[in-house]
Amino acid sequence: MPGIRRLSVCLIVLLSAACDFLRNPAEPTVPPNVVNYTAIGASDAIGFGGSSPCLPLIVCTSGTGYVQQVAQRLQSTGKTVTLTNLGIPGAVLSPETEAIGDALGRDIFDDFLEREMPFVPRNSTLVSVFAGGNDVNTIGGGIRAGEGGSNIDAYVQGQIQKFGRDIRSLVAGIRSRAGDPRIIALNLPNLAAMPYASGLTLAEKRIVQQLSVGFSAEINALAASRVIVIDLMCDTAFYGSALISSDGFHPNDAGYTRLADLVFNAANTGSAPAPQASCAPMTAF
Repeated sequence: MPGIRRLSVCLIVLLSAACDFLRNPAEPTVPPNVVNYTAIGASDAIGFGGSSPCLPLIVCTSGTGYVQQVAQRLQSTGKTVTLTNLGIPGAVLSPETEAIGDALGRDIFDDFLEREMPFVPRNSTLVSVFAGGNDVNTIGGGIRAGEGGSNIDAYVQGQIQKFGRDIRSLVAGIRSRAGDPRIIALNLPNLAAMPYASGLTLAEKRIVQQLSVGFSAEINALAASRVIVIDLMCDTAFYGSALISSDGFHPNDAGYTRLADLVFNAANTGSAPAPQASCAPMTAF
């Protein structure tokens, strides 16, 4: 896996260098009919689970993932669209969570803070962020392996606080790179209620639920800093099998189309319904 990690880093560096070269800071403001879209994420960003996923870190706008569909839809409105997809399958938000996964032998190739955020093109006008799913599974795996000791609740709360710190750092880093792009962040569904979690014990589901709800609350809080937050936690469409691929975790084509609907509307209008403070999925277990 180290070879794959080095390759991904090299590709990102080359991509970033090209983007920075193409933009002179002295150039005029990007015209309103131009959208420079950057996607930060993991396997969701390449459309894994759909019928036509893209390869990571290459120019691909023809896939069935939500990122690709959003780019296609923006272009269909007459805009000139450039897509930079920084999504790396298996990636988590922070180096700390990546270290937890490495200790467990999980296939975590990189993290958003070190391997994605620093390579956001400086001319980005739109940035989408989908973080937390791999983090929940990695931290949950760490707890099953003994992380947290005898006070698991305190450990989980500490991880939620770190996630909040790191997601704020991610947003600040995006803005330090690109000024004031429109940033759209998706919160998480309650992963404990997703099909892939059906085999977990009740205690394990409650930990996954606590992490999912806690991470989503930290993402929701970004709305106070002019981030458009899309509320998946309280979207009942994402609970069940209709929008989920056969692995029970990733969206299928219908799921990615649903995500594309939400992200495109937010990108096009500059707003989204405010995330709900409470809903039934938050307390499923």
